Amino acid sequence: MKKTLVSALTTALVVGAASTTFAAANPFSDVPADHWAYDAVSQLAADGVIEGYGDTTFRGNQNITRYEMAQMIAKAMAKSDVSAADKALIDKLAAEFSDELGNLGVRVSNLERNADNVKWNGQIRYRYWSQRYEQPNGSKNKKNKDQVTFRFEPTAEVNANWHVKARIDASSNPKEDESKSLEVKRVWAQGDYKNFQVKLGKLPLASTETAGMLFDDQYSGAQLTFGNKLKATLEAGRWNLANGANAQSAIRKLFKEKLSGDETANYQGIMLNGTTGKLYGGAAYRHFSSAAFTKINDDASSDDANLWSVGAGYKFDHNWDLSGAYAKNTEAATDATAHNIQLNYKGAQKANKGSWGAYTAYRYMGQNVAFAPLYEMFLTDSGMNNVKGWEVGAEYIPFTNVLSKIQYFNGKKLDSDRDAEGLFGQVNFFF
Repeated sequence: MKKTLVSALTTALVVGAASTTFAAANPFSDVPADHWAYDAVSQLAADGVIEGYGDTTFRGNQNITRYEMAQMIAKAMAKSDVSAADKALIDKLAAEFSDELGNLGVRVSNLERNADNVKWNGQIRYRYWSQRYEQPNGSKNKKNKDQVTFRFEPTAEVNANWHVKARIDASSNPKEDESKSLEVKRVWAQGDYKNFQVKLGKLPLASTETAGMLFDDQYSGAQLTFGNKLKATLEAGRWNLANGANAQSAIRKLFKEKLSGDETANYQGIMLNGTTGKLYGGAAYRHFSSAAFTKINDDASSDDANLWSVGAGYKFDHNWDLSGAYAKNTEAATDATAHNIQLNYKGAQKANKGSWGAYTAYRYMGQNVAFAPLYEMFLTDSGMNNVKGWEVGAEYIPFTNVLSKIQYFNGKKLDSDRDAEGLFGQVNFFF
């Protein structure tokens, strides 16, 4: 054990001087954005086990590599005065990144590698929406809605490269005391290799180049991502259009009259994303095919939706981040564009009590291209769509693993130019 600690401490001291050299030709792949290690390291940082952990270390499109993660774990292993809970986290991290630690000269017991093959994360979330829409006579139509969601997110290890992941949700309407049964929203097998990643099953749509302006949903199919600083993602499968708040509002009548419950579209997509220094960005093309799209297209005989998008951002420092995106559906006759610009300051981290963040943004959300946005104000459950205007928001961590948010939107409906106003609040309890 003493030899391990000495080796880890020596590594931690040498790594800082050698980091520039390794960054030029890093042999290790990125740690996926949804990897459990991020939360584990965040917790260690909050407990003071890892020093110098900034609130932007894992933000944006710049995922850290397995080599960089191993550096942080090596520093944690060099600590002797840690709690039992933190020691357990360090052991799990060491088992996961044992190969990388081995390259750094840190030995890890092979018995630890297979510990806790199944890991459970989850949350309980409360959301509230309040919306005001101007009517032709000048009065305001008011809509209020709240929702409670219970979510499980299990991850099971198959072998060194493959994992199985899932998302299981149950939502209820507090006003009506109405509950829904548990629903498997996502379930997929994921293979992580040196320079590529494979996902198979019902998995989330990728949307990094537009920062969530177009999609926050899942599809049934396959996804392949490869590359390092410049990454390419290929997707193909079937998407349920009923999950898209904006798309559904535009073609709901056709759903009822002609589709007879068949509300899925064939889908293919390709995305390119990259980073260079403080600049990140990407572009994408997505193709959907369904009879439903004849309702919104220039050519009534066309059943296609062709979405082209581009997005970019710049991280000025650890606190400030500016990003923007533009997208267009070249087949739609109306409401066929969407664009967004957003300025972020800091950011709340659930493991760091007292951390917070704020943002301001301008949104233009054409309903025939922004099918299922990630923005909380425009989620499928909110009912708000086809608007333009300004939005401000803030988030705060009052207690460890408790996130609170508040957002306000003021703008116009695109189809009528009448006032549209929204207020959104959310509280998450993570476990």
